[in-house]
Parts: sequence; structure tokens; C-alpha cells
Amino acid sequence: MKKETFNIPNISCGHCVMAVKNELSEMAGVVTVAGDPQTKNVTVEFDAPANSDSIKAKLQEINYPVQ
Repeated sequence: MKKETFNIPNISCGHCVMAVKNELSEMAGVVTVAGDPQTKNVTVEFDAPANSDSIKAKLQEINYPVQ
């Protein structure tokens, strides 16, 4: 299992974190998603078929691009 932290400047509140968690949790291979609006970071634990690029693409698609 891989764990990666993404910095997402568009996160400003708990609602943003929940939106990101809900979308990423639906992806095949994503195990856990945790976020913090103060640091604007989201940490994702995942296995294949998910990977860094697919997670970044999903974040871009839902208007929370990684910095």
C-alpha cells in the first residue's frame, strides 16, 4: 500500500475536505482519505489500480487541483 500527501490550495473548509474524501473514496484502490483545511493537505492511502496520476487527475476534474 502506498501513502501520499497532496497539497490542494482550493481547500478552505471541512465541506471541501468532505467533497474530496467522497470523490476519492469512490476510486478503485483508494483505501483511506484524510484532509485538513488548515494545512490544505489531503493524505491518501491506496493500492493499484489507483496511482498518484489518477488521483491528481480526479482532483483536477472536481476542481481541487494539486499544487
